Amino acid sequence: MADKGSHPSGAAGRAPAADRPTQLRNVVLVGHSGAGKTTLAESLALAAGAVNRAGRVQDGTTVSDHDDIEHRQQRSVQLSLVPLEWDGVKVNLLDTPGYADFVGELRAGLRAADAALFVVSAADGVDGATRMLWDECAAVSMPRAVVVTKLDTARADFDQVVEACREAFGGEDPDAVLPLYLPLHGGAPGHDGEPPVCGLVGLLTERVLDYSSGVREERAPDPVLRPALEEARGRLIEGIIAESEDETLMDRYLGGEAIDVKTLVEDLERAVARGSFHPVLAAAPPVEGSKQGIGTVELLELVTAGFPSPAEREAPPVTTPDGRPRPALACDPEGPLAAEVVKTSGDPYVGRLSLVRVFSGTLRPDAAVHVSGHGLADRGHEDHDVDERVGALSTPFGKHQHPAPKGIAGDIVCVARLGRAETGDTLSAKEQPLLMEAWEMPDPLLPVAVEAHSKADEDKLSQGLARLVAEDPTLRLEQNPDTRQLVLWCMGEAHADVLLERLRTRYGVQVDPVPYRVPLRETFGSAASARGRHVKQSGGHGQFAICEIEVEPLPTGGGFEFVDRVVGGAVPRQFIPSVEKGIRTQLAKGVASGHPVVDVRVTLVDGKAHSVDSSDAAFQTAGALALREAAAQAVIHLLEPVSEVRVLVPDDYVGTVMSDLSARRGRVLGTEPVPSGRLTLVRAEVPEVEISRYAVDLRSLSHGTGRFSREYARHEPMPPQVAARMREQEREAQPAGR
Repeated sequence: MADKGSHPSGAAGRAPAADRPTQLRNVVLVGHSGAGKTTLAESLALAAGAVNRAGRVQDGTTVSDHDDIEHRQQRSVQLSLVPLEWDGVKVNLLDTPGYADFVGELRAGLRAADAALFVVSAADGVDGATRMLWDECAAVSMPRAVVVTKLDTARADFDQVVEACREAFGGEDPDAVLPLYLPLHGGAPGHDGEPPVCGLVGLLTERVLDYSSGVREERAPDPVLRPALEEARGRLIEGIIAESEDETLMDRYLGGEAIDVKTLVEDLERAVARGSFHPVLAAAPPVEGSKQGIGTVELLELVTAGFPSPAEREAPPVTTPDGRPRPALACDPEGPLAAEVVKTSGDPYVGRLSLVRVFSGTLRPDAAVHVSGHGLADRGHEDHDVDERVGALSTPFGKHQHPAPKGIAGDIVCVARLGRAETGDTLSAKEQPLLMEAWEMPDPLLPVAVEAHSKADEDKLSQGLARLVAEDPTLRLEQNPDTRQLVLWCMGEAHADVLLERLRTRYGVQVDPVPYRVPLRETFGSAASARGRHVKQSGGHGQFAICEIEVEPLPTGGGFEFVDRVVGGAVPRQFIPSVEKGIRTQLAKGVASGHPVVDVRVTLVDGKAHSVDSSDAAFQTAGALALREAAAQAVIHLLEPVSEVRVLVPDDYVGTVMSDLSARRGRVLGTEPVPSGRLTLVRAEVPEVEISRYAVDLRSLSHGTGRFSREYARHEPMPPQVAARMREQEREAQPAGR
């Protein structure tokens, strides 16, 4: 971190290895889509010698070659691991998608990492979603640094984006977010009239790191740089000293004593490691002929010297699978085995691959392990409590896997042939099974109804969906009993597109999206009486059953009541349950628009039977006919589900969100500020018909900063004009001939 020079220790295509947790750094790249995370990961791999000058490993692929879908969509859609080695330290870079739909992949990266690099575009600045992620990392004291990218683009302004970072990330202490280097401009002006970035100026060492010749050269700064250098250096030194554990350092500095660079660097590294100081670095593409991107060496020095090793971070709490507490885990290769599946993917050649972070012990190929899973029944995930044998271990490099002899505590490896393990499951020793505390996973709130494209697809659909669910814990699979639709609950439209594409290309299953139907209900709005008459004679035994019923509405939540008031044996006792069964069957089918009927009392008051031709089936049919006849004489209300919605948005968007909820026939119940500041919780009751696409709409309203949850509250009558529109839409959606 003190401009020590280049120390690449990898070779293109060779998987790095570590023997001790102190030789490891697990770092997640965080930032909005288009900030340059993947490009930065490739530049760091190039600087470390993991790839050649063309950005490729020995087999010709790049470290970012992972998924054909990513190439087609021109964006990252999944977590990827880029392992490299620098100065004897193995660095596991976890590149995460920046698009909000793939937040599950981001959460997995945060779980597997011990520190975070927030990548901010110099042209676009800090968005609200990145600010919220910063706050989440702060809540768990994760060490963070900022990398300003795209300094070579038009509108790039390093000073301006640093001030934006200080305001967004600094909170009450903006001097905890300060640059370690300033970009150096030189050469012929670019297309925007500004000289390109050709190097950096180190604020602590007061040395220029010049890349303009294609080779990183160190020299003294030009006099013209002195004023800006001294101002920025003074602010940085004060920021470092403010975080120093040496309480005398500030007094010595203010007294005029020159603090040596070594002391400042050591204090800086300690402050970064404990998460109290967040340096800002700059990165730019390599100048022509250079083997290293500008700022990559300095960034690797920060990662290896300033970020903590896994041994310095606490592991997640563990229990036994049945919930009994266990001692806290230590990052010790000789300790009890405890590892977690942070990502699951399917490979057409080797089958299921599990990306595993080892928190304790050592994971070895072909070892017998216990798989424990929390289970997410509402999302289609089963509880896991089984023994398995792991397959080969490997380290990913683009699309290829390099064999790994073992995975020690703190490392991240790929495991083959874990047939039952899913994302979020714990791997532990068979004789000492453990279960790690689950990490927070967002609830998918965008429903996408699908149907199999053909009979062949229908036969393969369940197996393909089971594999998707195992890979993606943000996917919830629902077979709705009311609408009889197969529904994939997704994080957004892009997430849905990727899931359907994977289903088609990876598992050979073609499905067609169909309009999602909200599960509505019907109820009687007035009392009615009716007779059900089922009399047929067709030779031999006929069918004879007559029943008379009275129907009256019950209060909301009253369910269904059946009352027998038959006197004199008009309906024989053995056929009274048949009448009730026929009525229940018709209630499930609906009486007006095909939705189940709820909250009614049906009273059987009279009827007739025949000694030969009456039967169970006849009275079931008569009961159903009587209910349909009563519905024709009564007022039938269409009931819609209403959800209690909780929307968390920055204060700037509260008014917009409340107006939008009101336009959706919502009732705003109140607002309350969130203690962390800058956020407000809006509570409302909104019909589900109006919020089936709210996951997409809220993102647009709040520029990606809003989040919401919803919980079913009740069914209530739909306004007549809305009900009429819904019935018309349902009639139009019915296939011809039905």
